[in-house]
Amino acid sequence: MVRRGRSERATLADVARLAGVSPTTASKVLNGRSDVGPKTRERVLEVMAEIGYKPTAARHERNRDRALVVMLDFVESRYAGTVLQGILLAATSARAELVLRLPPGGRIGTSRTAAGAWIEEMKESGVAGLIALAVAVPDAVLLAAEDLEMPVVAIDPIDTTESRVVSIGSTNWAGGRSATEHLIKLGHRRIAWIGGPPGSAPSMERFHGYQAALDSAGLTPDRALIRHEAFSVEAGLRHGRDMLALGERPTAIVAGNDEIAVGVLAAAKEAGIGVPDELSVTGFDDTPQTEWTTPRLTSVRQPLVGMGRMAVETVLGMADGVQPASRHLQLATTLSVRDSTGPAPAVPPRRAAPSGP
Repeated sequence: MVRRGRSERATLADVARLAGVSPTTASKVLNGRSDVGPKTRERVLEVMAEIGYKPTAARHERNRDRALVVMLDFVESRYAGTVLQGILLAATSARAELVLRLPPGGRIGTSRTAAGAWIEEMKESGVAGLIALAVAVPDAVLLAAEDLEMPVVAIDPIDTTESRVVSIGSTNWAGGRSATEHLIKLGHRRIAWIGGPPGSAPSMERFHGYQAALDSAGLTPDRALIRHEAFSVEAGLRHGRDMLALGERPTAIVAGNDEIAVGVLAAAKEAGIGVPDELSVTGFDDTPQTEWTTPRLTSVRQPLVGMGRMAVETVLGMADGVQPASRHLQLATTLSVRDSTGPAPAVPPRRAAPSGP
């Protein structure tokens, strides 16, 4: 073998390739793990010495030149922007750089070996941990990250089957229940639900809170008034139109997030249905747009900036060997009552008249 020059710094991927082992095994040797055979360990160490491999210094320095990768697939929503604000504030305070990336796909998402090489490449560049913002993280990536001691923290995880991942969210169940109880106290009995995708743990927790409030009040939910799709204005508009065209339409709609609620408000305006006189609407997140809607939106407030801050503090603590007290951290929610909710109409609502000529 030929020792590389200074301009061609050897990487752990080079070590793994030349030693004929996986990047995961090479990392285990580097970190002194005991679950590597003596012959394999000796071969890896020989390659390291031969090619002049040296671990990245950033790996051993507590608060210098560290980076955090934030994986997300959308930045245009108020939810994502507000959480990112908290992440940015905390990262700046910790002197950590931020790198935004799309969730990994292809072989990285399905192969533990490919995922290990991807994570090792990030470690080589000084990445201290990963934060997944409301995206699905493939199990291959989570398992490879565990092998390579790369901490991962998920904020409002989606479609993650690996229960060991550390997650940060809010008291979604309590929030869904409080919004529904608020409507029940206002006299509403025909209360609909429009939520996010079934694979979203936060959305399903909010839905279960909605169900619990109805059950406690002795109300049986109408299956025609329960929808799960996407956290989007378009989903709220589409399902809102459908529900408001029913022969016996709802007097209130609990939305799984603020964007869905905005779509519902647009559907009500399109159909000529007054809010809150004929229809009450609640959102979830309490993003800044709740103050801009007409009428202003009643919404469950989750501390989005605080969730972003906690994610950074947690992942950096894990990188320094400090494990969180719980693998599932939740911050408290509160209901912000505004103008989009009011007493149930005295006269049962009828089918909305079709719009247009």
